[in-house]
Amino acid sequence: MGQELSGKVAIVTGGASGIGRATAELFVGEGAQVVIADVDHEHGEELAAKLGDDAAFQRADVSEADDVQALVDFAVGRFGGLDVMFNNAGIPSSFRRILDNDFRDFHRVIGVNLFGVMVGTQRAARHMAEHGGGSIINTSSIAALSGGAGPISYRVSKAAVLQFSRSAAVDLADFGIRVNCIAPGHIATAISNYDMGPVIQLTQPLQRHGDPTDVANAVLYLASERSAQVTGIVLPVDGGTTAGPPVSQLRDLMKLKGAGDVG
Repeated sequence: MGQELSGKVAIVTGGASGIGRATAELFVGEGAQVVIADVDHEHGEELAAKLGDDAAFQRADVSEADDVQALVDFAVGRFGGLDVMFNNAGIPSSFRRILDNDFRDFHRVIGVNLFGVMVGTQRAARHMAEHGGGSIINTSSIAALSGGAGPISYRVSKAAVLQFSRSAAVDLADFGIRVNCIAPGHIATAISNYDMGPVIQLTQPLQRHGDPTDVANAVLYLASERSAQVTGIVLPVDGGTTAGPPVSQLRDLMKLKGAGDVG
């Protein structure tokens, strides 16, 4: 480990598991003091204890503005400031198709996945604007970058995160605050609990199976001074999925067309 974030204070929402947990671990390893925020009190406290004095847990439901403000206040009070905000908390939605969807999960999904990002950005930025700036990273998804059937509320929420992040990057640039967005692909977490093998084979050019640490490394780049000139971007961490289908799919298509094999 290096010291990319030495002297920095960070908040990681959804930090008790998955991408958030991997990021909190990496941030502490890189010299940051980290507040782990989650509704999962048991695993959040366990992780904070594991990481030692440079980590602390604060329970927060990011769909509640008061919880988010308390989270920022806790970070500032505990560690003396706030330099990095990783708005990562998210929940899935129903896989029902539109005609059969009652949208009963819509408000909760939007509350956590979108409002949580918006209010998290706002409350962190209010502190950062008065203390020399900072870096805000928001979690979207490759589901935001292309259409598709399935979890409609989730897709909508993540697409909105993408557009919000771009808009916030422009709006907050005057204050030295950078806002960027990551779009994870098929990464094994509590949310993405499907069998990824066939999906990766069919859709991902890099056949390597990604894990939460791959995303955490991208977040570290956006949090660190290495990305000092980077704001308003959307960074897919997806093994090339959004670039296009794997060559094996092209081979199969060409065979169907009777055009022979692709080298």
